[in-house]
Amino acid sequence: MAQLAPVNLVVTTGEPAGVGPEVSLKAALAFLAEQENADITLLGDRNLIQIPQGVNPKLLDRLKLESVELVQPVIPGVLNSANAQYVLSLLNQAVEACLKKRFDAMVTAPVQKSIINDAGLIFTGHTEYLAQHCDVQHVVMMLCAPLPKGFLGMNQPRDLRVALVTTHLPLQAVSAALNQDYVLETIQIVAKDLRDRFGIAKPVMRIAGLNPHAGESGYLGREEIEFITPAIKAAQNLGIDVTGPFPGDTMFDIAALESVDAFIAMYHDQGLAPFKFVTFGGGVNVTLGLPMIRTSVDHGTALDIAGKGLADSGSMLEALRLAYQLAMNQRNPS
Repeated sequence: MAQLAPVNLVVTTGEPAGVGPEVSLKAALAFLAEQENADITLLGDRNLIQIPQGVNPKLLDRLKLESVELVQPVIPGVLNSANAQYVLSLLNQAVEACLKKRFDAMVTAPVQKSIINDAGLIFTGHTEYLAQHCDVQHVVMMLCAPLPKGFLGMNQPRDLRVALVTTHLPLQAVSAALNQDYVLETIQIVAKDLRDRFGIAKPVMRIAGLNPHAGESGYLGREEIEFITPAIKAAQNLGIDVTGPFPGDTMFDIAALESVDAFIAMYHDQGLAPFKFVTFGGGVNVTLGLPMIRTSVDHGTALDIAGKGLADSGSMLEALRLAYQLAMNQRNPS
């Protein structure tokens, strides 16, 4: 039987003063130990990524480091805007390599948005930056996490997936950013990637309204009437199994957790507050609509514990696992 070509993953190790380099190395070694059909390349300054003693040499054969030099030395937990361009260089290298098919997927460690902006570089988040770099007008941020059997009485284990129509916007700007076409495009992007990358032949989705009680028939806002409901109907006419708009406070009911493949929220906290409450930092961020696979941790830089060996690498490990699975699905479409 012919040996499968290994899945080749690249990891950007993120903000150098945070926990990114540490969790990237820990998770990479753990993932390579459980998955023989994978290679991992870490991007980052070699002084930040020190291989511990006693690691199985066979793992090190499949773990590579491509060193990118820092602009200035790093003190763990202390941000330095001089290294902002270094952080973006990691992303740029990974994206270009993925677009050239050198890697099957990229996985990103957390960055500190504020320090990048302090350096005079416009950066609202990985999702928006990658879309711009890939010249894609519309991408979708989705978080995923496994829910175990028995959680809230569920009969079977189930993956929770929550996608967002808008991402890193002030709350007062959300309504103006929405229109029927944009909501419809979001639904289509989520449905397509669930089919093509997650291997779900006929994905089932729920979408939230914007206002309390989904607008209460227009008494609490008209966005649901004017463009959210028309977008849902247009998607249904295209054969997409999506229902709504649901009030944000009742969309995630227990029965839905067992039957819905993805929930779509209108804005960041509407979707991610309930998601993070039930997943306890074990989630994975996926960018849908890109010409490549990108997953990420769902936590921040944790500057308070950087360099102390205390960081939990569980989210990065889950991000590597999902990137691998999506790459395999893309190789072998159902």
